[in-house]
Amino acid sequence: MKIHQFLVVIVHLFLSSFDTASSHLHSHATSNLSLPSDASALLAFKYKADVANKLEFSANTSFRFCKWKGVQCAKKKVVRVIIEGLSLGGTFPANTLSKLDQLRVLSLQNNSLNGPIPDLSALSNLKVLFLHHNFFTGSIPVSIFTLHRLKTLDLSYNNITGSISVSINRLNRLYYLRLDSNMINGSIPPLNQSSLHIFNISRNALTGPIPVTKTLSRFKTASFLDNKGLCGEIVHKECRPIQPFFNPSTADITKNTPPSKLGQNEELRSGAHLNRKEKKIHKRSLLIIGVSIACLVLFCSFILLVLATKKHKSSKKLVQTNKKCEFDPSVTGNAEAIMRIEKDNNELEEKVKRVQQVMGKSGSLVFCAGEVQVYTLEQLMRASAELLGRGTMGTTYKAVLDNRLIVCVKRLDGGRLAGTSQEEFEQHMESVGGLRHPNLVPMRAYFQARQERLLVYDYQPNGSLFSLIHGSKPSRAKPLHWTSCLKIAEDVAQGLSYIHQAGRLLVHGNLKSSNVLLGSDFEACIADCCLSVLAVPTDDEDSGSAAYEAPENRNLSHNNHHHCQTNAKSDVYSFGVLLLELLTGKHPSEHPYLMPDDMIHWVKSTREDHDGSTGEDSKLEMLLEVAMACRVSSPGQRPTMWQVLKMIQEIKEAVIMEDSHEMNLLTTYP
Repeated sequence: MKIHQFLVVIVHLFLSSFDTASSHLHSHATSNLSLPSDASALLAFKYKADVANKLEFSANTSFRFCKWKGVQCAKKKVVRVIIEGLSLGGTFPANTLSKLDQLRVLSLQNNSLNGPIPDLSALSNLKVLFLHHNFFTGSIPVSIFTLHRLKTLDLSYNNITGSISVSINRLNRLYYLRLDSNMINGSIPPLNQSSLHIFNISRNALTGPIPVTKTLSRFKTASFLDNKGLCGEIVHKECRPIQPFFNPSTADITKNTPPSKLGQNEELRSGAHLNRKEKKIHKRSLLIIGVSIACLVLFCSFILLVLATKKHKSSKKLVQTNKKCEFDPSVTGNAEAIMRIEKDNNELEEKVKRVQQVMGKSGSLVFCAGEVQVYTLEQLMRASAELLGRGTMGTTYKAVLDNRLIVCVKRLDGGRLAGTSQEEFEQHMESVGGLRHPNLVPMRAYFQARQERLLVYDYQPNGSLFSLIHGSKPSRAKPLHWTSCLKIAEDVAQGLSYIHQAGRLLVHGNLKSSNVLLGSDFEACIADCCLSVLAVPTDDEDSGSAAYEAPENRNLSHNNHHHCQTNAKSDVYSFGVLLLELLTGKHPSEHPYLMPDDMIHWVKSTREDHDGSTGEDSKLEMLLEVAMACRVSSPGQRPTMWQVLKMIQEIKEAVIMEDSHEMNLLTTYP
């Protein structure tokens, strides 16, 4: 009996230990090995977000996660997460829902989630994002602007701060955008998504003029309410005038101003480098100097008046006492007055002549062939202006005329064009001024006198490609999505191909990302067309520009008076460098010289560092092959720009066919 009891106890202990061990093993396996990846991501989200335990997600039902409330799947992958109005109260943790790589719709609206919005860049298939009516803080994560398929974005009614990055224009499929009722500051970027139909950015702390783009002009004042710092035509509020393009203190053009100072004043030259405190000190100094000069002038005038009175009296006495004088005192006085008038007239005449020399024969701009003269040089001189930048060829300004027309004025560096005669300049401008293509920034007019040369272009509202790629912090730049690379590459290739086939033996000669501007519809437009051929090479060439230069020109450019060796194949090389810059987000000075296989690996690695995937490898490789064909050392082995354009268009057609097939598959899922 005792032996039997002993055996029963042993069996009981064995079974208990087995159950305990199996329970631990099951728990460990469930938490690490057995859970589907999508279920694990949902449970990780619940752990941090659902402080009140409102969600019915459970590890025990992890294999049925597609049946969880608010979760929808297709082919056992989560495509929709709709968790609304549950007052979750926690945070939106990173590396949870962002692991749902097939997610199309994410809605967490009307909860009480707080903290920052995490990095969502891994959700490459996301089309709809509703995060409104929560307590999210921090700025809008730039990762959202990498979601190239996103059509709906609602972050309204949160506590979001910071500014709106111009990178939002990467969302070229955006249909619905609401950022209202937050604490967003800064300016409104020039939105140009033709697809945008629902837009609200009211009740924020936005400032500055509202960009006049086709997209933003479609929306009424209600979309911009309660942003006291906003101004512009859309909200019927006049913006504060910008500093005059030509110094108002010298508006009296008869002042003795040298031609080299035309269109420039001290504030404009240094304003870009002064902070607010320095500007106040600068203005105060100018005021003190102005008052001092005025007082000095008044004092000198008073002294001269006293001396003239004494001289007049003494001369009168001298005439009265000198009986031999043959002239009547009144005649002597008139003669002195006439001499003074003649002297003043001569000085005035000289000033007028100098002004006429600066303003040209007719006193107006020379408008290019077929252009209507809609403004004069005088109007341009009175325009308000903003310094846009300084380049290798000169200084560029944004000029706002009296009729609110906005133009871009490039003031060419006289030293760089010192070897170009007026006749050569005029003939070249007649050729360049006739270039018209949707992907070229059109030159509308030009002006020259002595060493002063101005070019007038259409203003492009969205900045340069360099700014889009590299932003304000080049070290943190992210490469553009490959579809954006494809579109920009096609636009630039269209423009270059047109220049090369224009029948005038023209080449661009200075293609780089800072010379590619983004138009009102975010199309890429080439600027500074065909100017480098006029420039005298210097020893202090910009190292950034040199990285775009073809190998055959690097040693020759400094030995020739002009860039006479620059040809169409040189532009092709620069285009290859630009395309590689698009694909990698790296400045050309960082591009290595590698064998083809190694180059492909390097390009992929630059993109993996940012988006963690290379799902578009085949398409990237096709664009990379074009870039490498353009960058070969031998000019004779490079394709023409027309051939490059055809290659890019073939890639585009292949992509369209693939996307069409993908859309047909997606229509099977609601």
